[in-house]
Amino acid sequence: MKDQTLLDYYARRAAEYEQIYQKPERQIKLALLKAYLIKLLAGRDVLEVACGTGYWTAHLAPFTRSMLATDASAEVLDVAQAKAYPPNRVRFEQADAYALDTVTGDFNGGFAGFWWSHIQKSRQADFLKSFHGRLQSGATAVLIDNQYVEGSSTPISGTDEDGNTYQDRRLADGSRHRVLKNFPTEAELRGVVGEAGADVRFVDFTYYWCLSYRLA
Repeated sequence: MKDQTLLDYYARRAAEYEQIYQKPERQIKLALLKAYLIKLLAGRDVLEVACGTGYWTAHLAPFTRSMLATDASAEVLDVAQAKAYPPNRVRFEQADAYALDTVTGDFNGGFAGFWWSHIQKSRQADFLKSFHGRLQSGATAVLIDNQYVEGSSTPISGTDEDGNTYQDRRLADGSRHRVLKNFPTEAELRGVVGEAGADVRFVDFTYYWCLSYRLA
C-alpha cells in the first residue's frame, strides 16, 4: 500500500476510526496499556507521530508537560483538534513521519501509536532515523501497536515479496481497501531499534504490544 493510498484510506475512515477501541474482549488489556503509557510518559514534553484522530493524544495529554501531535492527514487532524485538552498543553502540526525535521520544539519523550504496523519493512529504519532525530539524547521513546489474535484481528489477506502483510477492510460507506498491516515479533522490533535504544522493554498486552526504550 503506497503512502498516499494509506492517507486516503484514513481520511475516509476518520469519522469511524475509534470504533476499533470498543471491542469488548480488548477492554481489560486496553486499560492496562493506557495505565502503562502514563507511567512511561508522564511529565515529559512528548512528540506524537501519526496521532490520527487524537485518541491517544487526549488520553496522554493530562499527564504530560506538553505534547506536539503530528499527522500527515489533514482530515484526521481536524478530528483530533476538536477534542478537549488541558489548556496550553497540546499543539498540532501536519507532518510527514519520515521527515520530522519540519516540526518545532524540544522533546524528551516520543510516542507513536498504531503507526508501526503501517510502515513497510524496507522503511522502518527511515522512520526511526526521522523519529530519533527530533528527540533529545536520553529521551524515552514509546511505540505501541496490535498483536495478531485469531478471532479478534482482521484476517491477513496477503503477503508481498518483502514479507509485508495486508488486510482487506470495508468502511461504513461500503468501500473496500487493501491495507498494509504488519505484526512484528519482539525480536524483530529489538533488532530494528538496535544500538539506538538503551533499556529496551517489550510488554505483551495480548491484543497489543508496547516497546519502550531510552534514546542512547
